[in-house]
Amino acid sequence: MRNSSPVLRSGLTVAAAALPLALAAVPAAAGPGISVSTTGSTVSVTTSTCTQVNGSWGTASLLTSSQGSFAQGRQVTLSGTSTSQSAAWSNVTPGTYTVIVICSDGTTAGTQSVVVSPAPTRSPSPSASPSRGVMGGVGGSSTDYGTVTLVAGGALVGTGVLATAWYLRRRNKPYRL
Repeated sequence: MRNSSPVLRSGLTVAAAALPLALAAVPAAAGPGISVSTTGSTVSVTTSTCTQVNGSWGTASLLTSSQGSFAQGRQVTLSGTSTSQSAAWSNVTPGTYTVIVICSDGTTAGTQSVVVSPAPTRSPSPSASPSRGVMGGVGGSSTDYGTVTLVAGGALVGTGVLATAWYLRRRNKPYRL
């Protein structure tokens, strides 16, 4: 009886090696010169691939997920210079959209999907905090005792340290009568 598992394994290895090459050959969703961005409820597209024909650079269209053709979307005329053309849509509701740019010569500059996120809700601002409050790191005290009190406390701590040192020194000496 023949064992065909080495042939099967080598066939799977070749298929696994060929898969990344096949996926790399698939073109990306965005065109070579199209860049789509969102800022709040504004969607903008920029391209540099269109040429001006009869004073027009081309048209960009913003399609919702339920729209299937360029003509159904919100169309905006491209404006700009020979190095960069752009278009923008304002007051776009949250959702997923497709941006298509068609140059004035009839070529498609690119297609790209974009997600418009809902505007973040602003939480109410916190009320103003007290001017002094609890002073962390200063013992949690909110009262300022002044210089005299601090000097008196320091003197008491110093006296305690000296008394402790004197007591321990006296203890080390043998008993005297």
